[in-house]
Amino acid sequence: MLSFFVPARFAAPTRDGAPVAGAGEWRRGWPLVLAAMLGAGFGPGLFQNLSSLFLPGLERDFGWSRGGIATMTAVALVAGIAAPWIGRAADRHGVRPVIVASMLLLAAAHLALALTGPSEWRFQALLCLLVLTMPGTSTLVYGKLIARAFVHHRGAALAIATSGLAIATLFMPPVVGAVIGALGWRWGFVVLAGGAALVALPLILLAIRRADDLPTHPDPASPAAQRAVVGVTAGEARRDPRFWRMIVGAVCINFATVGLVTQIVPLGIERGIGAGDAALLLTAFGTSQLAGRLLIGFAVDRYRPQRVATLVALVSAAAFAAMAPGAPGLAAMLVLVFLAGLMNGAENDLLPFMLARLFGLRAFAEIYGSGIPFGLVGAGLGIMAFGRLHDWQGDYWPALVLASGALAVAAWCFHSLADRDLPAVRAAATPVAGTDEPA
Repeated sequence: MLSFFVPARFAAPTRDGAPVAGAGEWRRGWPLVLAAMLGAGFGPGLFQNLSSLFLPGLERDFGWSRGGIATMTAVALVAGIAAPWIGRAADRHGVRPVIVASMLLLAAAHLALALTGPSEWRFQALLCLLVLTMPGTSTLVYGKLIARAFVHHRGAALAIATSGLAIATLFMPPVVGAVIGALGWRWGFVVLAGGAALVALPLILLAIRRADDLPTHPDPASPAAQRAVVGVTAGEARRDPRFWRMIVGAVCINFATVGLVTQIVPLGIERGIGAGDAALLLTAFGTSQLAGRLLIGFAVDRYRPQRVATLVALVSAAAFAAMAPGAPGLAAMLVLVFLAGLMNGAENDLLPFMLARLFGLRAFAEIYGSGIPFGLVGAGLGIMAFGRLHDWQGDYWPALVLASGALAVAAWCFHSLADRDLPAVRAAATPVAGTDEPA
């Protein structure tokens, strides 16, 4: 049993050719973690978390229903299909141009939403623009910078970096809510635009000004093509069964956890919890998001990450299974919801960690981007399944059982990921003879 937790530094092969660093990783790399927190905190996910503040104004001014607004928001996720191409741009041209373009486009989309009229198609198109900026504000770009700067503390760095949205969600609702209450919902979008372009972007550029942003998979004619890198191309990764097992794991996690959080309050009420207390289940789920990221992030730096992910997925699967027949009161539900939500958001920290470990940094952003649309599909399927299965059976137990099984599948997917040595190549795909490290 002790072998299950063999420390990662003894069990893992060559990571991915990132510069080996020790105690100085945090001293040199903390600005990159801060930049990632700002990118996530002021990214499109902030509007998603604050969207309920805008609903009353949109309903009142345009006569839209909440269901109609929710449908437009869900349909906008289709824009996530552009993530692989955005990732390819980051690999070929560096992440800095992608970050700048994404933050400016995000601010422009918020300003356009502030000026929008009662046209549903226009509102839908602007929501798609918001989703389009998601890859360039996420660990698709910042994860690459962090993976290059951190080796021994990479998991912890990614975990802290992805906590930016959770932190922003704690502090921004009172600010945006006060502005909407005083000036109207349009000014709420202006605040979000200003936060992205005038607050976050300058600080991000300051934080990454010294970062190594050279392309890792440039065009062959580029001078950067002669630089040595470690890893495989996106095509090679997509032909590797391990990539698809990771994607299946991410889909299963999103199916279970996103489906749960969208129905968590009515689930609590059906389990005999009052409406006021049932709202506490959202707090338990939100706490588990942050705790899970930090727990997994710090654990994968010390223990073999495949085994850490397997264990946490099994714990969450057991929690879903325990909720299916009912739980004895609020306290038990709070504990089970906390345990069930530990894997939520794994595609933001665990997935980039594993991708860098298994496939290197050569085409990291494109590889990661290739998985994002599937994760969004998993979230959409979970939302539909929890609602539809409840309508079919009049209870949430079928969805909870299905979610438990999905997390068990995710656990198997992570457990089956074998480590292999990564090739060292020139960025133009010329092998670096006699070495496993970049020059």
